Amino acid sequence: MKIIVGMADMKTSSDPDDTLITYALGSCLGIAIYDPVTAVGGLLHVMMPSSSIDPAKAARNPSAFVDTGVPMLFKACYALGAEKKRLIVKVAGGAATQTSNSDIFQIGKRNFTSLRKLLWKNGVLLKKHDVGGTRPRNMSLGIGTGEVTLKSDGRITPL
Repeated sequence: MKIIVGMADMKTSSDPDDTLITYALGSCLGIAIYDPVTAVGGLLHVMMPSSSIDPAKAARNPSAFVDTGVPMLFKACYALGAEKKRLIVKVAGGAATQTSNSDIFQIGKRNFTSLRKLLWKNGVLLKKHDVGGTRPRNMSLGIGTGEVTLKSDGRITPL
């Protein structure tokens, strides 16, 4: 079953027939985690690096922010039987949505930096990433296989 992960949304699954997919990752990040032993995975679509800019919004929707959404993603996968030491983490997105001269907020770059710091602090390695640039990406995670694929510019590539 194809399960759509919207913007500022998160989905997890342990059903090998499920594929989690998110669309239009511009400056947002798609964060996929997968435990190959239990075949448990999750996909998170975050918009902003830090919940400190809007704590009320973070309380309503932690999936919008790296610092609140990522811990929620990991805990949800642990609840399905995943173990931290086995998790494979892959990330895509973090693009500059404007030309480099006018992208003064650099949300994509800040999202990725925030994620890397959070993972490092918690002893989690980032297996692969496809971030930056200016093109949007779609990202999917096959729960049965753990395969993460990206679609951009009409091409589908494994991550």
